[in-house]
Amino acid sequence: MAAACALGAAGAVPFLHLGWPERAGIVALLAVQGAAAALLMRERPEVALGTAAAAGAGIQALGPEIGPGIVFVVLCAFAWLRPARVSLWGMGAVAAVTVAVAAAQGRMVAVWPVAALLAWSWGALGRAGAARRHSEARRAALEERARIGRELHDVLSHTVSVMVVQAAAADDVFDSSPDLARRAVRNLEAEGRQALAELRHFLRSVRDAEGADPAGSVPGLGDLDRLVASVAGAGLQVRLHREGMGDVHVPSGVGLAVYRIVQEALTNTLRHARTARADVVLRVAGGCLDVDVHDDGPGGNPGGAGLAGSGQGIAGMRERAQLLGGTFEAGPDPAGGFRVRVSLPLEAHH
Repeated sequence: MAAACALGAAGAVPFLHLGWPERAGIVALLAVQGAAAALLMRERPEVALGTAAAAGAGIQALGPEIGPGIVFVVLCAFAWLRPARVSLWGMGAVAAVTVAVAAAQGRMVAVWPVAALLAWSWGALGRAGAARRHSEARRAALEERARIGRELHDVLSHTVSVMVVQAAAADDVFDSSPDLARRAVRNLEAEGRQALAELRHFLRSVRDAEGADPAGSVPGLGDLDRLVASVAGAGLQVRLHREGMGDVHVPSGVGLAVYRIVQEALTNTLRHARTARADVVLRVAGGCLDVDVHDDGPGGNPGGAGLAGSGQGIAGMRERAQLLGGTFEAGPDPAGGFRVRVSLPLEAHH
């Protein structure tokens, strides 16, 4: 690129004595050269800028009233396509060539470095804006993937856990108590149907262009009794307490987060805590909805409630709370068992 620029500046000097009619044809050819250079910008940007700079130097020498022409357009595109550490060299080369030709003509030289800087700045700003938009789009895609992962994990983890327990119970009493076995199988079927319904609703919301969940498809506080009944059918007795709820309006996003957190906590208790009892307390106080899920299992056990397998359950619950500006705690309770505490603000979601 630098060699082409220098060659263009040097090659323009012999034409300085020509009159305008004699220069017109050469200027036209140089203009075609500059336009052709622009076509190479995507494949060979350095070559394109060098060629355009050489053509611009020739046009500037032959037609001072025209100026370097398309070289500044090519410089702008070059700054858009190449990082600043590379494109700054291109700007310097273009500025040097245009200043050299202007100085040889005895004309004002200050305007051309300013023009080169403006062209480069416009392209660099365009590159920065494109990078920012790409970063935002990537972040949005990652957030959506995380949301989909949380929802699928919560739905499938709970349902599969309950179904496994029900299937094991049916197998245990299949010969000795057929009625109990049939009841377990019916519960298993009900859980499977519920999971399919939730998955259909969820996939419909993912396909929706606006990402809005269909009306009535989002589980919330009103579905906690059904959730408690499902884990009770699998052998975990849950006492659900509501304090200070009254006529408090709970936004659907908060309700969904509470449902999924309670669902995940109870699922982990069912799978890992080795206990048959848990308590869930919902309390509204100070503009927040507080959730407390506590079991009386061996909370110090690494496999205790809330510490399932890969740890995605804990991470998912924490992410749900943080996305709503809330707080999350989970760990062994000093009094025994395992406890999950969440506090979600209500005012910010009106």
